[in-house]
Amino acid sequence: MRSDVPSKEYILSLDNAKPTSEKFVIADLDPTTLFVQPQVTEWLREQLAKFHDSNTYEPPRREDRPQ
Repeated sequence: MRSDVPSKEYILSLDNAKPTSEKFVIADLDPTTLFVQPQVTEWLREQLAKFHDSNTYEPPRREDRPQ
């Protein structure tokens, strides 16, 4: 699985949080590439989408801004 560095670090943190029997990272190939179990790729994409959504800046709406 290829991604940017922050996303790769997030994937590694997800893997590290799993018990040994459930780890999914097979190899850390380079700064942006991980070799993972194929059955987790869709789940990882969903987790990354949530991660990116939660880390996206949204400026306050006009009506929410102090006057």
